[in-house]
Order: sequence, then C-alpha cells, then structure tokens
Amino acid sequence: MRCSLTPSNRAVSYPFVHRIRTRFAETDAMGVIHHGAYPTYLEEARVAMLRDSDQSHDEIREAGLDFAVIELFVRYRKPLRFDELVDVSVTLGGLTRATFQVAYLLQVAEETRATAVTVHAVIDRAGKGVRLPAWLSDLVGRTPPITGTPSRH
Repeated sequence: MRCSLTPSNRAVSYPFVHRIRTRFAETDAMGVIHHGAYPTYLEEARVAMLRDSDQSHDEIREAGLDFAVIELFVRYRKPLRFDELVDVSVTLGGLTRATFQVAYLLQVAEETRATAVTVHAVIDRAGKGVRLPAWLSDLVGRTPPITGTPSRH
C-alpha cells in the first residue's frame, strides 16, 4: 500500500475547496448517496484544483502526461444525501519521484461526512511511469498551495 497521507478533519488544513451538489441519480435504495459516487466527487475536485493552479487536464495531456489512480481509500463517516452541497477540500502531498497523493475532506455545512486519499502515478502516453513534473512539486510547498473558492453548481 502506497497511501501514506492521513487526511485532516480540519478544513483549514486544505488549501483548495470545490463545491458539488449531490444528484438524485447517485442515491441508492436507502436514499443516501451510493458509495460508488464518491470517486467521481474526488476526481471533480482534483481536476478543479489543477485547473485553479493553471494546469488544466487538457494541458497536462498535451504535455504527454497523465495521472493514473493506483490507489483509493475512502473513510465514510456519515452519509451524504440527495441535493446536499458538499465542500470537497483538497491538498497534495506524499510525493515520490513518480507518484503523488491527494487528500480530501468532504463536508456538508462544516460537518465531516468522509475523508479520502488517492495515489497517482505520473505516466506517459504509453503508460510508462515518468518523473513528477516540477510544477506539481511546487504546488505542495506553497502557503497556501492553491487558492480556490467553492464553485457553485
């Protein structure tokens, strides 16, 4: 297991937040957001964070790179429900030569609903592991690394 980040339960520990509204189609038979919807929320917030740091997904791909998810860990604390506004806070860390980790905090009205970590391998177009781009390393050291405001959907 490569996952080494411990997501904080404190929103101030995260330099970027992205707001998502839960959708009815994501609910399960119990009327809560299905656990399978969470990775999509994480991805949406991660892509928004990169875009906010002036590195759009298209630009990353044009540079011949991609960030493959190689591990995913989610700790569900309290269910999300239909039509809630979820603030997904994001921070980078756990960098190696060719991997990085992203920690997440999912909150509704400042109540923690879940925490998560994704581990990513930096790969080229052929799927071969390559070195972490310098700009990604630079995002980790900023105070705050990335300034984002909740986007409204």
